[in-house]
Amino acid sequence: MSTEIKTDQTTKKRAPYAKKAPTRGGARPGGGRPKGSVTKITVDTLMANIELAAGQSYAEVLATNYVGAIARSDWAGVRDYDKAFMNKLISDKVEVDVNSTEDIVATKQAAFTAALAKLNEIASNTK
Repeated sequence: MSTEIKTDQTTKKRAPYAKKAPTRGGARPGGGRPKGSVTKITVDTLMANIELAAGQSYAEVLATNYVGAIARSDWAGVRDYDKAFMNKLISDKVEVDVNSTEDIVATKQAAFTAALAKLNEIASNTK
């Protein structure tokens, strides 16, 4: 569907409008991170660079920032530091004791069977 533009000298034909490619959103061919590419920044190199720039260990930097947040009365920051420290401490110290002896398995099976029987009894009473 071409349109004609009339001028004083000649008539020119205009090409039909082409559909524009989307400029935002959606997957594109060849988009994304290439397969086999290496991570340029690792946690170890990041930590080493922070420690080199600060002149002290990262733990010392965190402790200094924590004390600074307390001194500035930045209670939201103090709360965030508390959460971060407690999450780290608790995740390092929590131990889970898993015992799978035959006695425990048999006890769990018996409890499950009893619960299932009660459910069946309730279901039969509601009919």
